Amino acid sequence: MVRILATDGIEASAAKALSDLGFEVVQQFYDENELPGKAAEFDVVVVRSATKIRKPVIDEASKSGKLKLVIRGGVGIDNIDAVYAKEKGIEVRNTPNASSVSVAELVIGHMFSLTRFIYDANVTMRAGKWEKKRYEGIELAGKTLGLIGMGRIARCAAKMASGLGMKVIYTNTSGHKPENEPFKYVSLDELLQSSDFVSLHVPKADKPILDSANIAKMKTGAYIINTARAQLVDTAELLKALDSGKIAGAGLDVFDEEPIKDEKVYTHPKISMTPHVGGSTAEAQNRIGEEIVAIIKERFK
Repeated sequence: MVRILATDGIEASAAKALSDLGFEVVQQFYDENELPGKAAEFDVVVVRSATKIRKPVIDEASKSGKLKLVIRGGVGIDNIDAVYAKEKGIEVRNTPNASSVSVAELVIGHMFSLTRFIYDANVTMRAGKWEKKRYEGIELAGKTLGLIGMGRIARCAAKMASGLGMKVIYTNTSGHKPENEPFKYVSLDELLQSSDFVSLHVPKADKPILDSANIAKMKTGAYIINTARAQLVDTAELLKALDSGKIAGAGLDVFDEEPIKDEKVYTHPKISMTPHVGGSTAEAQNRIGEEIVAIIKERFK
């Protein structure tokens, strides 16, 4: 029998579908000390964000040769040493289509929260205050959204923003300009200089894309949205830019340390925050489960 370990949990519907197909599904989290030995007992390991599949896990699993497949329920695979796993004969897959709409909607949600003071007004009103004059916002319509990266999530965000009357431009860190893309491709410098909102949609990089130099190139009063990887934005430089007024606000779903412990970030009045919930919708979770089932069926049936 094919054994599947879901270390960070799996949708109930997906677990049932796999069981109905004759697979054994074990939902159990193991810490980094226990995981190497346990992973070697399974044919498939399914992870989300919490579990890291690093070289010690891969080395131990490859000794028995039982582990054949690691699936990341989500888009990025930064928490898996994917190249090393493949060298050891372990296939690595993800579910890139499942959460695109959910993350894109969160991007737009942070933009609304920042520009219309939705969170701030909610808090002050619950305190019995009526600060109507304080909350004069700006409209998204007519503003420019600059997307760094143009993958599935960015394309969804671009369509949503376009529907709101925004102008959308984009760039790729690779410098590659896709064919038949309906939105305007520009250089990174042009994007930074022209955008009212800059949203990041690229994998983890060796160094921040929005460092002090690139933040300085941005329009004064622009906004930064990061639902991709915390390391793409230099947190210290972001805080400086927010304090100086160079950047009007930031919407963050990812952080250097999770759960977040940086008080300067989580208490900053110009930051709209969510606890890494870009893909946390009922619809996305169901789609992730469906993709996981499809991948396992394809590999073992």
